[in-house]
Amino acid sequence: MNPKHIALISSELGISSRQAENTMNLLSEGSTVPFISRYRKEVTGSLDEVQIGRIEDLQKRYKEVDERREFIIKTITEQEKMTPELQEKLEATWVLAELEDIYLPYKPKRKTRATVAIEKGLEPLAKLLFDQQDGNTAAAETFINEQVATSEEALKGARDIIAEWINENAECRDKLRKLFTHTGKLTSKVVEGKEEEGNKYKDYFEFAEDLREMPSHRVLAILRAESEGILFSSIAPVEEDAMDILNKQFVTGKGAAAEQVGKAATDAYKRLLRPSLENEFRAGAKEKADGEAIDVFAENLRQLLLAAPLGPKAVIAIDPGYRTGCKIVALDNQGNMLDHDVIFPLEKNYKRDDAEALLKKWADRYDTAAIAVGNGTAGRETEEFVKKIDFGKKINVFMVNESGASVYSASEVAREEFPDQDVTVRGAVSIGRRLIDPLAELVKIDPKSIGVGQYQHDVNQSNLKQSLDRVVVSCVNNVGVNLNTASKHLLAYISGLGPSLAENIVKYRKENGAFSNRMQLKKVHRLGDKAFEQCAGFLRIENGDNPLDNSAVHPERYAIVAEMAAKQHCTIQELMSKDDLRKKINAKDYINEEVGLLTLEDILKELAKPSRDPRDEISIFEYAEGIHKIEDVKPGMVLPGVVTNITAFGAFVDIGVKQDGLVHISHLSNKFISNPNEAVKLNQKVQVTVLEVDAMRKRISLSMKDSNEKASGHQQQQSGPRKEQRKDKPARKEEPLNDFQAKLAALKNKFN
Repeated sequence: MNPKHIALISSELGISSRQAENTMNLLSEGSTVPFISRYRKEVTGSLDEVQIGRIEDLQKRYKEVDERREFIIKTITEQEKMTPELQEKLEATWVLAELEDIYLPYKPKRKTRATVAIEKGLEPLAKLLFDQQDGNTAAAETFINEQVATSEEALKGARDIIAEWINENAECRDKLRKLFTHTGKLTSKVVEGKEEEGNKYKDYFEFAEDLREMPSHRVLAILRAESEGILFSSIAPVEEDAMDILNKQFVTGKGAAAEQVGKAATDAYKRLLRPSLENEFRAGAKEKADGEAIDVFAENLRQLLLAAPLGPKAVIAIDPGYRTGCKIVALDNQGNMLDHDVIFPLEKNYKRDDAEALLKKWADRYDTAAIAVGNGTAGRETEEFVKKIDFGKKINVFMVNESGASVYSASEVAREEFPDQDVTVRGAVSIGRRLIDPLAELVKIDPKSIGVGQYQHDVNQSNLKQSLDRVVVSCVNNVGVNLNTASKHLLAYISGLGPSLAENIVKYRKENGAFSNRMQLKKVHRLGDKAFEQCAGFLRIENGDNPLDNSAVHPERYAIVAEMAAKQHCTIQELMSKDDLRKKINAKDYINEEVGLLTLEDILKELAKPSRDPRDEISIFEYAEGIHKIEDVKPGMVLPGVVTNITAFGAFVDIGVKQDGLVHISHLSNKFISNPNEAVKLNQKVQVTVLEVDAMRKRISLSMKDSNEKASGHQQQQSGPRKEQRKDKPARKEEPLNDFQAKLAALKNKFN
């Protein structure tokens, strides 16, 4: 382990060297982030998943810097130009840009104007001028030869050489880099003739803003428009400020020689330094914007994956449609398809009675507990039709976000699950399974296709995948999975497994039946001790040999729980079910060299609520009656809605008209907020006031301000959520939803 890496990471993250080193050791041994954060708290000092992930990223970054430094040192040494001072400079920096600046003068060069001038023998003249000791340029005449026709040509060649020296000066580049950092502006202009085509980028047709102040969505919008040929952009400080820096550093004399150096400095800036630094800052701005956009996407994905599940109940799922009908499927409580058909309750209502009769028949035959309706085309109409049916028993109806269902239905995963069914049936199955357990179903879909991101197709795809995969892994392991019912796609995200071992587990289940205890995992082909250590605590077995197998207590700590039970003269099951027995336990009595108080406290919490699902209870949501299309929406209305996407500039809310409205960040709260996540969460049920409607451009401006002042005045236009209590969790008290004070001042929304 590199001691410098440890020091750098501990300093950057504000943690102790011991925490950094121990965590780095665990990662290098093959331990996963979820395993380390949950089961190695004493070793890491209770670092959470985010901190451990940052350590992993920084360790990788510093390793890359080391590898590049090693290459640079080797190259310069082979050139026999290495000095103790240069070696010290190279060893001192951990910033790649600074490392490249130091290396630049020694970097093997392609043919440049300066190298051509050197080949013509003009380097001595360049040195003479650069020293600026002699005020005149008469010496240029002595460099006229077969390759240099005039003294002016000699001076021009010398200036080319000086310009390259200035460009390669690390001190100069550092000063200019600071100027770009503090005063650089990103400017954009429309390409002539592209005004109409690029109308959605109109705000950026004549635009300038300090780069360091620009939010990510503006940077990405301009870069996207530039890639589409709508805009051209540039990044630079005021040119006079840059030239002042160069002239102060390099123009040290007076007279004709100093004038030549001044010209070389201007050329160096315009031709070499500015383009180089602009590219660097453009890449940096893109990287920063990518990071912020990826963070937004990752947080949205986390909230979506951890959405409240209905739980193991039989469901009828409906994928709505007009002309082609509504595709319906019946699923059992594990999401297995029992039946499928097509009904036509909407198109001219000519088969409405048949549709109602079939749904009633299925609800009785398959003991249906709920009906899931996709929220796409015809979703509202289908929902209203189903809600009017008298099933003779209570069957709750849920609108389910179907984003990405079509991607799943055409995927290899869906073809493998339902080889004999077409895409419409597969899509309906996905909608129903999302209601039963959104996490288990959504892991089968590429996160980019779920529709909760911001510029997800513009950001660095490798970084996006890494971040989203990390979120999926975190969510799956946070919830835990049933070892005997989980699909191989869900199992693949469990700590220490992956696709191959997940498939082997499913194969073992088919050949040997359900697992009765966790130790049987070791019988799975190629699942060794390390994989068992990493995965066992996240896999659940209901009604198994040991009640602890259905908890987050790791098998490596079963002996401690057994000791606790023995001292209380009870069984492990009794210890888990009786609060008075657990209260008698003093965790400090069980501390040893391997197990500390943090782990023991976690064990006692888990014994009290074994395998408790950390997700919320599901709630029923109802849109406002009579609001079906954008033409029905009027300024001043107060409507219920569901948050469907969160971006850096606000939140999108579904109010039931097929076109989500935007609550700009300035209208999310009565107080100032810098991050929309401070005010709302994905899938949150909210009340919004309509500010402005642009039916032509399909834009709706909404507000969530003044939520407590106008609630009583619009009860006829709203409906609150009702809880569907899960048997495995006690119902929590539902806070009443409030309406919002209408503010009818026009809000200019920036959707791009």
